[in-house]
Amino acid sequence: MSDEKKSFRFLSRDEIRTLFDRFRAAEPEPKSELIAPNAFTLLVSVVLSAQTTDKSVNKATAELYKIADTPAAMAALGEEKLISYIRSIGLYRSKAAHVIALSRILADRYDGQVPDTREALESLPGVGRKTANVVLNVVFHQPTMPVDTHLLRISPRMGLSDGKTPEAVEKDLLRVIPQEYLEHAHHWLILHGRYICTARKPQCSACPAADLCPKNNLDGV
Repeated sequence: MSDEKKSFRFLSRDEIRTLFDRFRAAEPEPKSELIAPNAFTLLVSVVLSAQTTDKSVNKATAELYKIADTPAAMAALGEEKLISYIRSIGLYRSKAAHVIALSRILADRYDGQVPDTREALESLPGVGRKTANVVLNVVFHQPTMPVDTHLLRISPRMGLSDGKTPEAVEKDLLRVIPQEYLEHAHHWLILHGRYICTARKPQCSACPAADLCPKNNLDGV
């Protein structure tokens, strides 16, 4: 058993409140870094963002969304034309197939609207639990917890979850984070993991939670 596993402890309820109060004070209304003009384009951007960065997706979609920002327009574009816009993104062929297929379904079955239920979203090609959670949270303001690589990595470090899978971490975070913070919690944690609690060189001196962090205290940083 690793030292980190042996030393793991969940933050207390009061510590978690303090942590998220600090996140809220620093960034009261955190937003997704994906640039999308509407619910449909956000869904597309999240599908495209798998295994790549938001910055790469934004660069590829800046021109795309000028001509295809509805399901009907995207479906009319077709896979090969879509590929010409997203070729710089990893797995672009499979992603293009998913985007065109889900666009056709939305146009034909949902009158061009993005559905607001997990079941309907996860039935769309290329849409898994994390993507559905992002759409439900960002578009419909539901208190979901999309777990990406950042949350999977930092949640154990911060004493918020000892889970090893996205599903386990999601379950822990929804259990330990008070309801009042849940709408924005995943954005705060993603931004924290992306810019402060980084994988290679965590910026502990700039961390608003350095005094709370079990990993930080253990290492004596």
